[in-house]
Amino acid sequence: MSESAVVDKDAVGVGERQYHIAVAPGEVSSVALLPGDPFRVPLVAEFLTDVKTVAHNREHMTMTGWYKGRHITATSTGMGCPSTAIAVEELIRVGVTSFIRVGSSAGLQPGVKPGDLLVSEGALRNDGTTAAYAHHGFPAVPDLQIALTLAEIARELTSGTDAAVHSGINASDDAFYAETPEWIAELNRLGVLNVEMESAALYVVARLRGVRAGMICSTSSNLIDGTSLYSGVKEALKEGWMRSIEAALETAVRLEL
Repeated sequence: MSESAVVDKDAVGVGERQYHIAVAPGEVSSVALLPGDPFRVPLVAEFLTDVKTVAHNREHMTMTGWYKGRHITATSTGMGCPSTAIAVEELIRVGVTSFIRVGSSAGLQPGVKPGDLLVSEGALRNDGTTAAYAHHGFPAVPDLQIALTLAEIARELTSGTDAAVHSGINASDDAFYAETPEWIAELNRLGVLNVEMESAALYVVARLRGVRAGMICSTSSNLIDGTSLYSGVKEALKEGWMRSIEAALETAVRLEL
């Protein structure tokens, strides 16, 4: 085998329609909101004007539109760090320079209730994807200005409502059904605010590629008080999704992302 024939994945596909997200340069904006579920991309579009569906390939749906003079992209990542890393890598290739994940996450501390907003200040890397990118000691952290602005706007949006805003360290896990009571208790003991499955990859890839990233989630459940996804919390969760999307959009406007 010739060494020159080995494929360099950092070099192939640049400037072309991307293989997994099916998006080409010029079809998206400089900022992308990242829900996990493709069926939540249209929820972002509800806030936008001149909406266009750019692509829907595999778990990755992409729509664009305008919000208060800013061109906005929404692309679903699918579940977990592997598909998130692919989506972020390919969106960077087509021109995105700022990312805000708008997802669902389970609370791990007392007082966090379904529908509350969770702003990430960093992620505990309990995943396999980021280990392929960086030393295990490399931090998974958001852009500080994006995180602070998300929290500020989230507090403005929830003022006078029953929803609260919490900021802190979250965990990114790989295996949803392997989160044992012992692991949940350990995260709680460490003071970890919430657990989800995507942000570690988002943060590490963003840092290595020189772009910006942040995350605001709606609380789906609270794993230390027995409130699971199966506890009938869907309405509160959706209200939180909509507030998280609005907070992300307002952050994009305020920071001119």
